[in-house]
Amino acid sequence: MAEPVQKIPFFYPSFSREEEEAAIRILRSGWLTTGNETLLFEKEFARFVDSPHALAVNSASSGLILAMDAFGVGPGKSIVTTPYTFISTATAARHLGAEVRYADIEDTSYNIDPAAIETVLAQHPEACAVVPVHIAGNVCRMDEIHDICSFYGKKHGHYIAVIEDAAHAFPANTDKGYAGTLADAGVFSFYATKTITSGEGGMICVRDAEKAKRMSIMRSHGIDRPVWDRYTAEKASWIYDVVDEGWKFNLPDILSAIGRVQLSKARSFFDKRLRIVQRYNDAFSGNDALLLPPDSPGNAWHLYLLRIVPEALDLNRDGIARELQERGIGISLHFIPHFEMTWYKQRYGSNSNRFPHAERQYERTISIPLWPDMSDGQITRVIDTVLDCIERHRK
Repeated sequence: MAEPVQKIPFFYPSFSREEEEAAIRILRSGWLTTGNETLLFEKEFARFVDSPHALAVNSASSGLILAMDAFGVGPGKSIVTTPYTFISTATAARHLGAEVRYADIEDTSYNIDPAAIETVLAQHPEACAVVPVHIAGNVCRMDEIHDICSFYGKKHGHYIAVIEDAAHAFPANTDKGYAGTLADAGVFSFYATKTITSGEGGMICVRDAEKAKRMSIMRSHGIDRPVWDRYTAEKASWIYDVVDEGWKFNLPDILSAIGRVQLSKARSFFDKRLRIVQRYNDAFSGNDALLLPPDSPGNAWHLYLLRIVPEALDLNRDGIARELQERGIGISLHFIPHFEMTWYKQRYGSNSNRFPHAERQYERTISIPLWPDMSDGQITRVIDTVLDCIERHRK
């Protein structure tokens, strides 16, 4: 009887004793929820990316809601974003009562196309925010996006905010600064599979102090005083006011402690991921049945999006993905576009033909393992299995 194939996971978190000790330290401190540890995490993250303000939240999805709310997204308004992203980029606006307008991605990458944004803004003067997504850590063409939003903001007579969905983009660093700090606000993710993780969590970076204050209040039920202040102040600690109907979006200290350790390792994690990317690129370049992932200056390389060339193979993307899984290679798909989802079809109808570039990329993309502590043997096995699978299914 053949032995079961040992699986290489699509992702595995890079933890050590330091993260364990940080979590135990908080457990023994007697303070588990949002407090001094979270304040330190915010300060250290803001310093890392050179942002005036950073606010920790329990997820990037929560961060998107807070950022959109602060910039006026709500009933009668809309946002412009891409269909090629996780669904929360869009549903954040829907939770606020706003509409979602979609712009297709570029034909050469997975990122939103500035020209498509311009077309949508010309047709929808109610749009008050554009939400570009740096897919896989590859930074969007932010200068063009800013120029387009500025032009149509003046034309329509109101400000159009640019809110970066930077869930994939830490620590993408361009000549203009870090992704997530290149616009009015940026939202990062610390979900389990991200470049640094606290298990769950996120961070909002924002330039404007008043917007930061608004988000800080709204992430904790609209209460005008942080819980840390209420329980540590020497005078009138029990007094607080609710100034708006907020949410429960705060990040607890036990997760912030893990996040702080991960933040200290961010650059070494990136160097390790880049080494793996270079091995993949060297192995897959020149193969006429494969296309390398898009790249640009500052790429964070959160994911390795390998594209097949269906015309060269007798098996489609789903078939290739299934065979890789059967041979023990953990894979994923980034992303199933919104127009493939029941939620989208019920609201907008089945109209994927409006987004030909997103549909084309989706039909040929497979995400293969990319995590810092992959061994040389695991990297080699992924490469060999992918190449063997491709050769077995050439036409």
